[in-house]
Amino acid sequence: MQEQLKSLIQNVLSTDSSLVFESKKLDRLVQGTEGLQHFPDKKRQLMAMVTLSQSNEIKALLDLANRYALDDELAFSLHPISTGNNWGYGTSQPAGLTKNIILVDLSKLTIISHFDSQLGLVTIEPGVTQQQLNDFLEQHNQDYMVPVTGAGPSCSILANALERGYGITPYTDHFAAVNSIKGFWANGTPYQSAVDELDASENSFVDKTFKWGLGPYLEGLFTQSNFGIVSQMTIRLAKRKTGFSSFFIQIENDAQLEQVIPLIRQVLQDYEGIVGSINLMDKRRLLSMFAKNPKGNGAHQVMENNDVKLLSQQLKTPSWTIVGSIYGTKNVVKVVRKEINTLFKQIPCKRIYSTSPAIVIPKKIISLLPDWLINKVPALTMIAEQLSSFDKGKEIMLGKPNRVALKLAYWRHKAADSYDKERLSPGKDGCGILWYAPLIPMKANKVREFVTFVRTTCPEYNIEPFITFTNLKHDCVDSTIPIVFDLSNPQAVKDAHNCLTALVEGGLKKGFVPYRLNIDQQQGLLNKDSHFWQTVDQLKICLDPNHILSMGRYNPR
Repeated sequence: MQEQLKSLIQNVLSTDSSLVFESKKLDRLVQGTEGLQHFPDKKRQLMAMVTLSQSNEIKALLDLANRYALDDELAFSLHPISTGNNWGYGTSQPAGLTKNIILVDLSKLTIISHFDSQLGLVTIEPGVTQQQLNDFLEQHNQDYMVPVTGAGPSCSILANALERGYGITPYTDHFAAVNSIKGFWANGTPYQSAVDELDASENSFVDKTFKWGLGPYLEGLFTQSNFGIVSQMTIRLAKRKTGFSSFFIQIENDAQLEQVIPLIRQVLQDYEGIVGSINLMDKRRLLSMFAKNPKGNGAHQVMENNDVKLLSQQLKTPSWTIVGSIYGTKNVVKVVRKEINTLFKQIPCKRIYSTSPAIVIPKKIISLLPDWLINKVPALTMIAEQLSSFDKGKEIMLGKPNRVALKLAYWRHKAADSYDKERLSPGKDGCGILWYAPLIPMKANKVREFVTFVRTTCPEYNIEPFITFTNLKHDCVDSTIPIVFDLSNPQAVKDAHNCLTALVEGGLKKGFVPYRLNIDQQQGLLNKDSHFWQTVDQLKICLDPNHILSMGRYNPR
């Protein structure tokens, strides 16, 4: 059977594409950062992996899977990945637990086309990463920003948009910046918008400029679903402004959180379109970026208050840090910076801007010192690392991808110190990380309730309560709680999953609902009998009557 199926698939592939059936090569693809391989009932299986080199092969594979869907010997299903770097949510693993799954690797589909320098529109394939788009823009001397995320340079832009991800650059909501999609429904039917179908011009371009199309809006069905495969996406890029300033507002007293939330909300309301999204990070989360785990690499223990106090004194880390950015002309940035400064003078806090002497002068001094001296003096080493992280954070705000945020995933890795900071890859390096990402109303009392809930729940499972709030709009906050653990320790894996379960179940009772779920949660949390998921199932039957695409992905049946 395997040889016959192998022959059938190879017949629809180009010579540059590849097909792998060897179990040893497939095993690494189901070893994600989530630790699901430690649970026999959650372990994923792959029959094969096919790596495509041309987008037209997507339809050929879908057609083949549908043709043999009722054949007991040759039936198989498909699970597409863009780069397989969906760390913490599934990595490259399929959502479903069915057999005969073929992983469809789209990472070689890296064509960047239809770039319009006047309008800032670019069309990309699934394998285009943050770094590849950044290189493309630099090679063409274009002042546009890549829609970056903390996941780093090797991650797919298209996949992040389809997961409804977000970043800190001006176009915060990445799917909102998607103007048009082309692809294939699971039944093999090609998809293009009604506007594109009606356009009789030679270049058929106007579809790429207008998100909503004509008639029912179907492109949203490709997001967080298993209805089809996207082969091409056109996105709007934000242009770099003549003026820019990042700001860091440090709050020493944890009790001031309730005063901080209304001020952040006011900034987002008053300067919408000028100030990007704003991050609010607690002390422990900030320490994970700059400090080494005081309990030691691989330790399955939470930092004690004395540990946190000592580290925060050494690194001058406040209770809360507000991180944001201002985009506009130089005059606009100057005015908005002044008004933000005035607004936050209402509370005791330290306000630092990327152009402040507190940043500029130390950077100048460090740049003049020899490396041997910086490495020899611990205080200078610490300052240099902090300034480097500051610069990398600024790069992300300007749409330049880097790996500065990936250090978090190595907090409890036994060999954390042995990895090159410029080559971090949590999946390949065996890091353990899960995410709890609930939505929270932008109200001070609810934010405080959430903070107390996380700080109480996580330590019960030996999980460090790292807290970040990303303020998407003035009315909604998404909190990303990284559950970091030693992937090689079975007890640590068990505790991490139990912690996530406790956070989700306890959070739902308080109105904290995740906006995104990992592949295991998609199987166990969603209620197949609810009206919403019954409707989803009806759409699935219509678009995938033979059940051949990503079974179990955001679909509980």
